[in-house]
Amino acid sequence: MSVDLTHFAPQLIKWQRQHGRHDLPWQKSLEPYPVWLSEIMLQQTQVSTVKAYYERFLSRWPRVEDLAAAELDEVMGLWSGLGYYSRARMLHRCAQTVVREHAGHFPNDMAALQKLPGIGPSTAEAIASLCFGQAVSIMDGNVRRVLTRLLAFDEDLAMSSAQKNLNQHAHALLPQGRWVKSMHQYTKGLMDLGATVCHSRQPDCDQCPVRSICQGHASGVPTAFPRKTRKLVRRSQAWWLLLLRTPEGAVWLRKRPASGIWAGLYGPPVFDSEALAMAAIPLDWQKNTDVHVPFVHVLTHRDLHLHPMWLTVPASTCWGEGQWWSADAWPRLGLAAPLRRLLLG
Repeated sequence: MSVDLTHFAPQLIKWQRQHGRHDLPWQKSLEPYPVWLSEIMLQQTQVSTVKAYYERFLSRWPRVEDLAAAELDEVMGLWSGLGYYSRARMLHRCAQTVVREHAGHFPNDMAALQKLPGIGPSTAEAIASLCFGQAVSIMDGNVRRVLTRLLAFDEDLAMSSAQKNLNQHAHALLPQGRWVKSMHQYTKGLMDLGATVCHSRQPDCDQCPVRSICQGHASGVPTAFPRKTRKLVRRSQAWWLLLLRTPEGAVWLRKRPASGIWAGLYGPPVFDSEALAMAAIPLDWQKNTDVHVPFVHVLTHRDLHLHPMWLTVPASTCWGEGQWWSADAWPRLGLAAPLRRLLLG
């Protein structure tokens, strides 16, 4: 069945003006720096989680020049708990590149934006459309879901050819004529519709402004779209955390490698088994080791089973790489969320 989609963009823009989200902190400005910051933070992270981090970052570093001048450890510390820590490292590198190579101004074209560290097509599209009014279609998860349902697009998005075809359809749906000047509202409308109405498992079709032209809705099974056959393979891994502390309460922490889990963050010595952890402790101290109840920390691709082992030792003790950190320094350090909970409660 052929459906006229020429009214899709105008209907979406009108809906966004009246029913879209207008109270999110990053919607107060269409300047590139706050838009870029929010887009990076929102990658695979819920809006409710991002709000406080976004406001803290902007309060600490209100301009890209301020972020570029910050120490990486300070950036990692403020990011701590938000997860996907490579984003924080790339955020810092990107800020420095913008200041060094673009005099503190984000470039206004897609090609130049995607040359910046940590900026992929979706983030570049968001900046180009929201900040510079360019006619490009953002393609994040929410938007992909909206468009595949609108079009009943049943190609397998695990295939690059399907992604390319969907991008072509998305371009054809962009605002035309007098609606082009509302490009930022069109982009916001796509994101808002996916986030608040066109939910993944239970779409609220009764509230959808484009239900009458949505081919996924007409099919009776809108949740059949998008189609992606490649499934995420989850793995499990166990770590024993040797949490060494002095009688005064300082904890031994070392900076983790630049790649892998918790890359670049501070953490205790980690072992793959309890036997290996105990072997690292002098024999006459082993009986004082306090093994706490293990818990699971869920990552994107794996479940990390963590086994905290506390041991109080003299402050004169050295445990290889690392140093003693007192409690007043912990809030400033880049710590993974589970370690931050163990130390700070």
